[in-house]
Amino acid sequence: MSAAPQETAAGSEQVVEFAIGGMTCAACSTRLEKVLNRQPGMQANVNLAAERARVRLAGGVAAAAVVAAVAKAGFSATPVDAGTREREKVAKQAAYAQELRQFWIAAALTLPLVLQMLWMFPADGHGHAELPRWLQLALATPVQFWIGWRFYDGAWKALRGGGANMDVLVALGTTMAWLLSAVVTLLALDEHVYFEGGAAVITLVLLGKLLEARAKARTSEAIEALIRLQPKTARVRREQDGAVVWRELPVEALMPGDVFLVRPGEAVPVDGEVVDGASSVNEAMLTGESMPVGKAAGDRVFAATHNGEGALTCRATGVGEHTLLAGIIRLVGEAQGSKAPVQRLADQISGIFVPVVCALALATFIGWWLAGAGFATALVNAVAVLVIACPCALGLATPTAIMVGTGQGARAGVLVRNAEALERAEKIKVLALDKTGTLTCGEPQLTDLLPRAATADEALALAAALEQSSEHPLARAILHHFTVDRENAQFLPVRDFRALPGHGVEAWVTTPAGERRLRLGSPAWLGLAADAEVQRLQQAGKTVVVLAELPGAEVSAEVSADSANDAVAGAVAAGQTEAAPTILALLAIADALRPTSRAAVARLRAQGIRVVMLTGDQALTAAAIAAEAGVDEFRAGILPGAKAAAIGELRAAAQAADAKALVAMVGDGINDAPALAAADVGFAMGAGSDAAVEAADLTLIRSDLHGLADAIDLSRATLGKIRQNLFFAFIYNVLGIPAAAFGLLNPVIAGAAMAASSVSVVSNSLLLKRWRAGR
Repeated sequence: MSAAPQETAAGSEQVVEFAIGGMTCAACSTRLEKVLNRQPGMQANVNLAAERARVRLAGGVAAAAVVAAVAKAGFSATPVDAGTREREKVAKQAAYAQELRQFWIAAALTLPLVLQMLWMFPADGHGHAELPRWLQLALATPVQFWIGWRFYDGAWKALRGGGANMDVLVALGTTMAWLLSAVVTLLALDEHVYFEGGAAVITLVLLGKLLEARAKARTSEAIEALIRLQPKTARVRREQDGAVVWRELPVEALMPGDVFLVRPGEAVPVDGEVVDGASSVNEAMLTGESMPVGKAAGDRVFAATHNGEGALTCRATGVGEHTLLAGIIRLVGEAQGSKAPVQRLADQISGIFVPVVCALALATFIGWWLAGAGFATALVNAVAVLVIACPCALGLATPTAIMVGTGQGARAGVLVRNAEALERAEKIKVLALDKTGTLTCGEPQLTDLLPRAATADEALALAAALEQSSEHPLARAILHHFTVDRENAQFLPVRDFRALPGHGVEAWVTTPAGERRLRLGSPAWLGLAADAEVQRLQQAGKTVVVLAELPGAEVSAEVSADSANDAVAGAVAAGQTEAAPTILALLAIADALRPTSRAAVARLRAQGIRVVMLTGDQALTAAAIAAEAGVDEFRAGILPGAKAAAIGELRAAAQAADAKALVAMVGDGINDAPALAAADVGFAMGAGSDAAVEAADLTLIRSDLHGLADAIDLSRATLGKIRQNLFFAFIYNVLGIPAAAFGLLNPVIAGAAMAASSVSVVSNSLLLKRWRAGR
């Protein structure tokens, strides 16, 4: 379920992902990336650990051109489609089985050669004769040229493509050892032979590759687990001869609008909306939320989530690549295939590593020979340099940690767009928070109804009548409160409705007692700005609207709504007043703080992050919400277009104290998109607008600020593993190459150390699987 070619907005570019075959070390991936980036119309990113290349094609360049360029460089490329992952899995299992058989054959042939070293140099000092040299030649030759053919093939392709890789080092080193020994054997010279050296190196390298393959397979377990969650079939409603029947169909056959049934205990096959039934659904695999979520008519359900005790009839809204699950798999795959800036140093080194090592091996050979150590000793030390210097560990250090880290993030409900964003998240010093929908639930609710010259029920009915056609968030709160316990709520008739932006609404409402001229709007409009009760509610962070009845004659039907509005506006602007209205009730509306926001803000502050709230609300409301959430610093009255500028101001202030400090923004609305894009790291709440999610670097699926603290903690853990891996890889070569050059390592020990280094780096990355969200 990987991404298909993606068209850009301009339609002139596409991004295609390819499965790459034949890469053996960091030098391979670095060289292939350079080859592709030199091609006109191609911009490539090659990932050794994932064995993937993401190529941006421009100017009408076809995917076939990429395949041809990769083949010319000595590798294979296959465009990734929906079935690629399964085919790759089968192919890798077959290749692993074949390599395992070859390893056991190589081990059986190599074991006598290695054991004779113990016979010749036992602990008691009484050595035994070595194996006949013709037998050693017979045992070592199949290992060298049959089992080890893969190294010759890889080396030839690399050299033909104008580069060098691990295969060149192994093939060159082991061939030199075998050739010297074969000449000594065939000419019956009185010299030592090193058949065991070349055979043992090849066998140990194969063992290392097998262990590395097993470990690397575990780095992508997060994606594999997600893929396994989606059921293969669904019960879909169909009409047959005028009757409704339920048919078991493959998930791939579902189309948007199809109605499907999810029985108790089953997994949801595709994204949909509940049309009938009630149940609880476990969404932990997508959001990290362990508690089941109640579902009823009108609620959304997502593919691969697990239904509880009730049956749900749903209408499909997202199928195939358009489900939330597919989007998560696609984003995680893209993030795992991207490169963190910290990897650039490793790439630069690996690009020149093999030629430098060959030069060091030649210098070692010449130095020992000129020092009088003899041809054989000089050759063995040069071979040890070639073998121990394999750059595999260097190439795996970063991508394996990124793969495990992003997979763990997906399990915790944190989607990472790319590795660079994951790296930047570690350096966040200032976090700007949107209020509505981020700190708060984003759904204003009527919290207080204080009647004055009317009963509570009467005031609510009149206010709902005035707001029945409005889409304003405050209006929705009043309407929801009016209809929530009334199955067939009846609104009072309204005529001559007028809206005065920034002030409120006015209309004639027909009640059983007759028509009444009513206004619903801001306290200032209705003369209650200084009212003690109004100020108390505002200081509590609530928005107050006033319901009032106006005296006066009926407005003529001949007066247009526009002219009436103009008249009202003119009167307000001129400071003219009418007869005092009768205040019927005060209605207070608030967007409640998310239950987890205060604890999440405390976690962020404990991580050393300065938290700042940005909101367009008035200062009193902002101060109340900030105090409730535990946020010490806020900026109120900020218009949507000014949020990006506020991010710039926060960045300038933070970097004045710390040049490396980064500023992050978290939001959920369309109006937050510019600020998310302007921030060094943008976080979008998963329930937010598409524009916000698209502009963000990381998405919190669960719409919970704890996910933000988790993302920063995960970033720090992942970058810590990357630094450990790079240290291990560098220190291994820094210590190993001089030791080999000075004759302190023989080729067999060097081969074992080289294999162990790659396995240790991948295993260290796998320790990230111990990371857990900190809720």
